[in-house]
Amino acid sequence: YKLSVSPEMDIMEYCRKEWRGNTPAAKRMRKGYEAVAQKFASIRRIRGDNYCAFRATLFQALSQATQLPRWLQSEDFTMLPENLLSKYDWIKQWQIKQKPGKKMGEISDEIKDYLILLRKKWKSISEIKGPLEKQEACDKLFKNEEEEYSLYEALKFLMLNTAIELYNAEKNGRRVPVFSWLLFARDTSSNPCQLMHNHLNHIGHSGGLEQVEMFLLAYALQYTIQVYRLYKYSTDEFITLYPNDPEEDWPMVTLITEDDRHYNIPVRMCQETVL
Repeated sequence: YKLSVSPEMDIMEYCRKEWRGNTPAAKRMRKGYEAVAQKFASIRRIRGDNYCAFRATLFQALSQATQLPRWLQSEDFTMLPENLLSKYDWIKQWQIKQKPGKKMGEISDEIKDYLILLRKKWKSISEIKGPLEKQEACDKLFKNEEEEYSLYEALKFLMLNTAIELYNAEKNGRRVPVFSWLLFARDTSSNPCQLMHNHLNHIGHSGGLEQVEMFLLAYALQYTIQVYRLYKYSTDEFITLYPNDPEEDWPMVTLITEDDRHYNIPVRMCQETVL
């Protein structure tokens, strides 16, 4: 049995354990962790399968949620699978991790269930007032493997929906964020159908999220994802924002990565930072 989100550990203690040597890489990592420790006291390790970007982002979002995001409140939110299937036949090729053989025509109801679960969990956790109780509810959710992976399927589907919206907006001559051009400039994802086949269907199986897909996740959730990229310490990419021109009313979550592949989360903001 693997913990999805490990208990808190002092950030500098963690760093000393992980980066002992005197290589330039180890020195840079230690400097990076020192900078993070100016703002956060502890770190929680995120289980390292190919879902860690989802897991870290969603855990952070839920553990500080105080209300249901607007997009989760809309009436037709749970109708997404039906609505998209009625327009795009290729979505039948959608893959669900737990049911690799099943086609989307048969799993539209399951995706709907995942979206309903996402709304239900977000609502119940955001209504918990006490920080300790909220944290306990999050810890409990991320110990329930079946529910946890169902939530990631919901996030993946929301990313597909966002990609389709951006693609259509650009086709109709509307302004889209720069990352959207980059997303569809790749040989492997020149349209949403290819994005699904070559990328989204593989997240959690054979790969995690690439940089440009971190932007897509941020847009799907309408959250700014701030990432301390430790190997970029002392460059202007050390703290990267997805998206880099965030909407003012989007909440922010913070992650840590040593290599842009695996993500952990910093917790407990230091008092002076809060003030």
